[in-house]
Amino acid sequence: MGSLGGDKARDPAVVEALRERYGLNDPLPVQYGHFVSNLVQGDLGEDYTQRRPVTEVLGPKLVNTAELALAAIVLDILIGLVAGLIAALFRYSFWDVLITLLTTMAVGFPSFVIGMVLQKVFVVQLDWVPLISDGTMKSLILPAFTLAILDAALVARLMRGTMLEVLRADYVKTAVAKGLPRRTVLVKHVMRNSIIPVVTYLGISFGSLLGGALITEAIFNWDGIGLALVQAVQQQNNPIIIGVVSFGVAVFVLLNLLVDLLYAVLDPRIRLA
Repeated sequence: MGSLGGDKARDPAVVEALRERYGLNDPLPVQYGHFVSNLVQGDLGEDYTQRRPVTEVLGPKLVNTAELALAAIVLDILIGLVAGLIAALFRYSFWDVLITLLTTMAVGFPSFVIGMVLQKVFVVQLDWVPLISDGTMKSLILPAFTLAILDAALVARLMRGTMLEVLRADYVKTAVAKGLPRRTVLVKHVMRNSIIPVVTYLGISFGSLLGGALITEAIFNWDGIGLALVQAVQQQNNPIIIGVVSFGVAVFVLLNLLVDLLYAVLDPRIRLA
């Protein structure tokens, strides 16, 4: 009976009362039917520890996670796209080698190592940001940067690879031969076609961030759904776990739909029938 209250719910009368209250005596198909019916109505059940609706508990945490995810994805775009663009335009130059080296190093380090190093340097040694996150913009910098480093490195490498491939395409050579300005060729032809794989990756990455950055939120004590999920697993609080997972699935489905629709905007050749 750990899922109904851990080690505290041992009295048989208490156990039976809780099973009756949460419908655990019903057959599994009936329980699942009730869950789906309630889910459609926005009812994710009741938090076992606080005796509050799951939506009420997770609401503020979703806002915090969305704030962190938006900050991280903005850094992904700014750092990753710019670095990939520079590396592709100045191929085999000092900047290309430097960006390739830095992105390789960034990909090789786990996020929790990066987070702890940043915390050690900027929190403990320099005392630039607070140790415990207080929800301010200042405390947002390190967790957002920790989340952004890996994705920005992958975006830079992806952008460089696709740009080099597009630069060798026949339609780009034709555009240059026609005398179109270099800026027009880069913006209208090269970047517009190179960014499609990047958009796909960023959509998946943003969905992962909104689904809760477990390790980063735990390291920086960021009060988001990732930290809530870690705590719920430790407490065997199933309604919170199911609520976070359900939200993550919904976010992935929605973002995949938005990315597919964005394809048609970026590439006129892609159209929905």
